[in-house]
Amino acid sequence: MKSERKEPLNNWAEINWKSIKKRVRNLRQRIYRATENRQWNKVRSLMKLMLRSYSNLLLSVRKVTQENQGRKTAGLDGQTALSPGQRMILVEEMQEHSLWQVHPTKRIYIPKASGTKLRPLGIPTIKNRIAQTIVKNALEPTWEARFEAHSYGFRPGRSCQDAIEQCHNRLRGGQRSSQDKWVLDADIKGAFDNISHDYILNAIGNSPGRNLIKQWLKAGYVEAEVFHKTESGTPQGGCISPLLANIALDGMEKLLSSYIKLKTYQPSPTAKRQQIVRRQSAKYGFIRYADDFLVTAQSQEDIEAIIPVLSVWLQQRGLELNQEKTKVIHVPQGLNFLGFHIRQFHHNCFTFPQKDKVLDKLREIQQWLNQHRHTQPEAVIQFLNPILRGWANYYKFCCSKRTFSYFHYRLWQMLWYWALKRHPNKSKTWVAHKYFRSLNGVEWTFSANTRDRHGNQIIISLFNITTIPIQRYSKVKGTASPDDPALATYWLYRQTSQGKTYWAKGSKYYSVAQHQDWKCPVCGEHLFNGEQLQLHHLVPIKDGGTDKQENLVHLHKPCHQHLHTGKRSQKP
Repeated sequence: MKSERKEPLNNWAEINWKSIKKRVRNLRQRIYRATENRQWNKVRSLMKLMLRSYSNLLLSVRKVTQENQGRKTAGLDGQTALSPGQRMILVEEMQEHSLWQVHPTKRIYIPKASGTKLRPLGIPTIKNRIAQTIVKNALEPTWEARFEAHSYGFRPGRSCQDAIEQCHNRLRGGQRSSQDKWVLDADIKGAFDNISHDYILNAIGNSPGRNLIKQWLKAGYVEAEVFHKTESGTPQGGCISPLLANIALDGMEKLLSSYIKLKTYQPSPTAKRQQIVRRQSAKYGFIRYADDFLVTAQSQEDIEAIIPVLSVWLQQRGLELNQEKTKVIHVPQGLNFLGFHIRQFHHNCFTFPQKDKVLDKLREIQQWLNQHRHTQPEAVIQFLNPILRGWANYYKFCCSKRTFSYFHYRLWQMLWYWALKRHPNKSKTWVAHKYFRSLNGVEWTFSANTRDRHGNQIIISLFNITTIPIQRYSKVKGTASPDDPALATYWLYRQTSQGKTYWAKGSKYYSVAQHQDWKCPVCGEHLFNGEQLQLHHLVPIKDGGTDKQENLVHLHKPCHQHLHTGKRSQKP
């Protein structure tokens, strides 16, 4: 790889992430714009420039070793890079490393959501993961300019909530006669394991990096020290695999949009113009999140008629529908999608948290409490609060008020029995006074006494999810992409709106984010760009710093680690 820098980089702390991210973002936007304008030679030149970009290399190393959840999991090479020094060595090695040195993946298994089956993951070596991220940054923008509007999974700026909101938009209907009441809840059998390699490579065409992608697809995997070839599929665990899956499944919405229905509107007797109006509209609605998708229609006959068409379309990609899990559902009876339950009542559509997911989360917490009966109450609160906030934030955009109340009550019950078992020889009154108190006008709040960083005694309490307001989610519009330079203002407004619902308005943390204009001062990116956030003290606590607003700043987790690089040992 050729370097963009004239001077060698000596250590990780020297990196100016603001300029690094700006260079990569500008290149992505140029690739997107050239694709929109169908300037294919320019697209190829810009993609090659991205593949050779030193900024792209640095950003890819940061992504793989600091941001990804699997950063601590090693491939066959047994190598990770969790410290700044190791990352610096990795950057130097990647400059000398040939991208064509592809290694097999390491096969591991993780439990599926059901808990009864295992999902196979293929973990590439760390250098292959970095190389995949480099290629992804070059390939993704050109496909973002081509992807369909109602594809939401594993794409920048899109989430499960966008898919659920589109379900609501399609199933609520404007009139009773035009409301979709039937849904094909489709499940693709082993999508990631069976996607045709030939189809993916043909779809990519002669794009730069094609031969490298082919080698990753054909690299095989090692399980129990035995090598296995891969004739189809893309390994779950690879950084570029979700993008390849989206490329393979792109085009389903276009196929469905070719089916048109003609509606005739009779004028009312009092209308001035007594002319019959005929309008065309799409027969099918479509929502896809990765390999999970729904097809909606007004009648059961329409849904049953499209199943063989979709089966033929999937066969061209080496895929097939799972007949056991693919269902035709009458929406008034309800369907489950992405952890939500969607149902029509009296011609209105409502979305609730899925009952099974709620009970699973309660069982997960109950199991943890059973295994930690002797854990101090302050540690229990510190463990549960992030889980409760994340879970509630996922469901706060649907009809979840009653679910939150039920969840809060069941959690109180579990903590009450947990406290009683800790003190079998004490009375219930004694236990109640020790673990529960009235805080902010709410009685029986699980709380504990502890000390802050300054050694002062404080009271911490369990987060009450019923205090989270239920809000309406604003779905991403059309085919909008963060790589589109013409929509920079739109994405800035959208990310800021998301941030304003993250903290309570008027709170200290809200004011801190507002004071810094909702941007990370280290990298210059918006705070809500998908990276994890941490709180930084401008004057460290050990040097007399306080927790007051003027001493606080929100940073992305890797940016926070970057500030402390060289100052103290960095915990990955």
